[in-house]
Amino acid sequence: MIDRITQIHDANDPRIRVFCSQRDAWLRAAHNPDVSSEADEDQHQGLFMGEGSLVVEHLIESPYSIESVLVGTNRIGALGGLLGRVPGSVPIYCADQPMLESIVGFPMHRGLLACGRRLPTDSLDALIVSCRVLVVLEDLANHDNIGSVFRSAACLVGEGVGVVLSPRCCDPLYRKALRVSMGHALRIPFAVMDDWPGGLRRLSAAGFRVVAMSPGQESEDICDYRGQPGERLALLLGAEGPGLSTDALANADKRVRIEQARNTDSLNISVACAVGLHRLVQADPQWGCDDR
Repeated sequence: MIDRITQIHDANDPRIRVFCSQRDAWLRAAHNPDVSSEADEDQHQGLFMGEGSLVVEHLIESPYSIESVLVGTNRIGALGGLLGRVPGSVPIYCADQPMLESIVGFPMHRGLLACGRRLPTDSLDALIVSCRVLVVLEDLANHDNIGSVFRSAACLVGEGVGVVLSPRCCDPLYRKALRVSMGHALRIPFAVMDDWPGGLRRLSAAGFRVVAMSPGQESEDICDYRGQPGERLALLLGAEGPGLSTDALANADKRVRIEQARNTDSLNISVACAVGLHRLVQADPQWGCDDR
C-alpha cells in the first residue's frame, strides 16, 4: 500500500491541482455536467469532492468513478484498509498536515479527500418508474439541509426512495452536502424537475400522492393522514423561511402539518422531512419499509 502512495511536498504540484482551494466555484457545478469536448478541456468540469472515510467508502461502492485521492500522512495507518480498496489505477497522494491544509484551503480534520467524476443526473421519468417514495424539494439552498434530507431518506425509507429537486436547489454532490448526507447522496437517485412546479402534476398522474408539508391550519394533522390504496408517496417540502410557494401548494394533492407547541416557529426542514417520512412511510403499511 505504501508503495502506491505518492508524497506531495509542494502545494503547487500540478498532480494535486484538483484538490486546491476547495472554495472554488467549480464545486458548485451544475447537476448535469457538460460532457462536450470543449468542457473536457477544463479538468475541473464534472467533478465533485468526497470528504472523510465514510463518504469515500460510499464513493468506492457507488457507480461514480474516482479520479484521485489525497490523504494526510498521519492518517495512512488508520485508513490503510480503506485505501487498499481504492482501484489500483487511481493515484493516491499524501501530505503532512500543514501542507494538506495549504493545498485544500481549510483545516481538514478528517484527513481524506477523494475526487469523483460526475454521472449524468437521473431523469424524472426514471425515478417515477423505479421509486415507491419520492422526497420533493423546492428551492433548498442550504447544503446541510440537502445532505440531511438524503440521510433521512436513506435511513427511513431505504430501497426505492428518490429525491426530486426544483431547479433552484443546491447541489447534493457539493462537498459539504455530501459529507452531511454521510455519503448517501451517492447512493440515492435524484433528478431535477425542470418544469417546476407544473411537473408535480406528472407525479400525480403517475400514481404518486403529492403530500405537501405546510404548517398552516388548513393542513391536516400528519398523525391523522392515511394514504389511499395503490398510491405511492411524494413528500413535498420547501425551504426554511419562505416554505412552499403558492404555486407548489396548488399542485399538491394534500397538505399535512406537524403539530407543535404554542409560540414556536416551524421545524428545521431536515427535521420536518425526517418526521414526515417516519410518520407517513413507516406508519402506513402500503408505503412502509420492505427492506428491513
